[in-house]
Amino acid sequence: MDLRTIDVARYITPLREGGSLPAIVSSSDEELFVLKFRGAGQGKKALIAELIGGELARKLGFLIPTIVFAQLDDSFGRAEPDEEIQDLLKSSAGLNLGMKYLSGAMTFDPGVTVINEMVASMIVWFDCFITNVDRTSKNTNMLIWNKELWLIDHGAALFFHHQWHSWETHATKPFTLIKDHVLLPFANKMEEANALMKEEITTALLQEIVQAIPDDWLQDAYSIESPDDLRQVYFQYLTMRLQIADQFTKEIIHAR
Repeated sequence: MDLRTIDVARYITPLREGGSLPAIVSSSDEELFVLKFRGAGQGKKALIAELIGGELARKLGFLIPTIVFAQLDDSFGRAEPDEEIQDLLKSSAGLNLGMKYLSGAMTFDPGVTVINEMVASMIVWFDCFITNVDRTSKNTNMLIWNKELWLIDHGAALFFHHQWHSWETHATKPFTLIKDHVLLPFANKMEEANALMKEEITTALLQEIVQAIPDDWLQDAYSIESPDDLRQVYFQYLTMRLQIADQFTKEIIHAR
């Protein structure tokens, strides 16, 4: 998997609805991106979750804004008058993550947009697989753009890596927060979605995606192991989640 790397040329505006203060920026070739900062909230781990969740979703056929690596110069933001933003920019020098800005996109509203039951089931299954806590009625993290449904913001997924020592326990424990998923009421084809997703997610695909995690995001983020060892833990975690897919599919059906 070969992601493009851009140079951030201009900070345009913060998106203050995001807890980690993402921002709209332009690249050196004037493209617009939503930038997620390594110096924000959950730091590099949120970027790793965004990368794994976003690229896995894309490989499974969901619409995802183009993900890029985004290089931020250490001199960036010195003229920024807002001290909070200036501190964020200073602490985020280096490699960050960006997503193509979908100009004019509207937040998905389940009361307005009718969603296909199979698509809803696949998204609920996917979010349970990656333990994504952040696709609720309060914050759907889905957009309607060009009359199509786009998935965004997977930085809160894979929360096992915030308690690294117990990752095996997290891989197999029930994901009870799926009961709050905004699409759960529409997800009435879970058995079909489970069969399809298990077929689509291969060990080769999981290896390809975890290998894309930059060394830089894994170094200094943990007190143990090398970047390659940590990539292998992400791979093993996702493999274990896939092995219990029948189990968590039943949990989703029960939650409905």
